[in-house]
Amino acid sequence: MWLILAAILAGDAQPIALPDWMAGCWEHRSEGRWAEECWTGPRGGIMLGSGRSGQGGVLDSWEVMQIEMVETDDPAIDPITFYGAPKGQNRTGFAWVRDSKDPGITFANAGHDYPQRIRYWRDGKYLNAEVSLADGSKAQRWRYAPKGD
Repeated sequence: MWLILAAILAGDAQPIALPDWMAGCWEHRSEGRWAEECWTGPRGGIMLGSGRSGQGGVLDSWEVMQIEMVETDDPAIDPITFYGAPKGQNRTGFAWVRDSKDPGITFANAGHDYPQRIRYWRDGKYLNAEVSLADGSKAQRWRYAPKGD
């Protein structure tokens, strides 16, 4: 509540919200390889995600993820954080990058080895994802279609 009120009072055009447009199961296929991500819709200030990738019937990697929102009126606290835990390792946090020109949502953690930046955006029915270093180099991209499409 405080977060929405603070955004409105600060003159932000839109209140801060979790990216509900990411909800659903998504699939990318290319040259026999596949990648999937599934995201729950926002509820209770959190979205839960899972991802896996591989080739044919062989699993190469998997990850559990969260996007969490904390209600705060402290401008020093990032209200939205992405957490990723590849293969169930300890989760790593990536802070929301506020950018009014970004048509999606971007998270960053310059202290992490790779990735340092995680970005999602929609293009019509597709969900796009990109991971890279903080400066955008060494980018990897996925264009996900709704699973079963």
